[in-house]
Amino acid sequence: MLTVEQQIFNQIEKAQNILIVFPVDWDGDSVSAALTLFTYLKQQNKNIEIVSSAPNKDVTALSFLPNFLEIKNNLEHLRRFIVSLDISKTKVSQIKYVVEDNQLNFIVSPQDGWFEPSDVSSKAGEFRYDLIIIIGANDFESLGNVYDQNVEFFYKTPIINISQQAANEEFGQINLINLNCVAVSEIIYNLIKLDKKNKIDENLATGLLAGIIIKTRNFKTGNLTPETLMTTSELIGLGARRDEIINRLYRSRNLSDLKLWGKVLNNLRLENDNELAWSYLAKSDIQDINVNEHKLGDMVDELMSNLPDTKIIIVLVEDKIDNTKLFAFSLKNTNIIELFKIYKPEGTLKTISANIKLDLNTATTEVIKETKIKLDKLK
Repeated sequence: MLTVEQQIFNQIEKAQNILIVFPVDWDGDSVSAALTLFTYLKQQNKNIEIVSSAPNKDVTALSFLPNFLEIKNNLEHLRRFIVSLDISKTKVSQIKYVVEDNQLNFIVSPQDGWFEPSDVSSKAGEFRYDLIIIIGANDFESLGNVYDQNVEFFYKTPIINISQQAANEEFGQINLINLNCVAVSEIIYNLIKLDKKNKIDENLATGLLAGIIIKTRNFKTGNLTPETLMTTSELIGLGARRDEIINRLYRSRNLSDLKLWGKVLNNLRLENDNELAWSYLAKSDIQDINVNEHKLGDMVDELMSNLPDTKIIIVLVEDKIDNTKLFAFSLKNTNIIELFKIYKPEGTLKTISANIKLDLNTATTEVIKETKIKLDKLK
């Protein structure tokens, strides 16, 4: 009986055109893993493309990854539409087309005789890709517009699903799920090692190491395993450029981001035995600084390794019309959409934002009080 990895290589070998997809949140580990597999298969002369819905955050820090500029944000020319003309009775002399009132008209001139409407037929052609590899996604919805606008394609095309997350819905025809791996980049490394064509150069090794470093926050998370450290050692031995990764990811913060983080940290408070961390930003704190969930999310990533007991981080921001913007981040699988539903939040189970029609002081008092009560109930 074939292993899952052997099934994957068999499908890749048979496929004529392969598509790699990763989630809309552009998680650095998923991006690194997807790009590395894309680069590896491209080196095997496979016809392959990589796509993800357009990012809604700054991802330039990842631009050093191999083939980063190859990532497309939509599926182009996914399926041809075929118009057929029966020419058994008369041959074609000339073909041209015109566009009138949003209608494409083909004008076909016969050599002799004429064509009848019954001579014309139409059909949708085959999809451009015959294999999809989805990396780091729990479900189809996490792929964003790439999935939403092409649902039929995803349901009619074989899928290889690769993930390390317990929440994965195993939506693929082949599912490679390894919960013992910290990063999906580890799974890709182990997969490539099993390939008979295996040849991991320094660019591939750098991409995979970047994914592991991002996922472990430069080896500061508490879920590190001996296998992860062994993989890291092997990748460095293969030429992975660790210094470049660190410089790109952690030493290139712009001044406005550093100022924002300084304000948040200066106002940071811990409540409920450190389960809740919260901060605030008054209008005077953020003059000429753009505040959004993505900038704050980067800061939260930095904080997580230093706040091991924290379940939720809240940042309350005073806006220009004396209302308050709420940003909340879940660190321990707490459903913050449910927790803050009274404010009609937008976002995901991990990150939300909401507008509160109260001044900063009143909103802070209300939100923190209610959150502490709800966290107590969850114990």
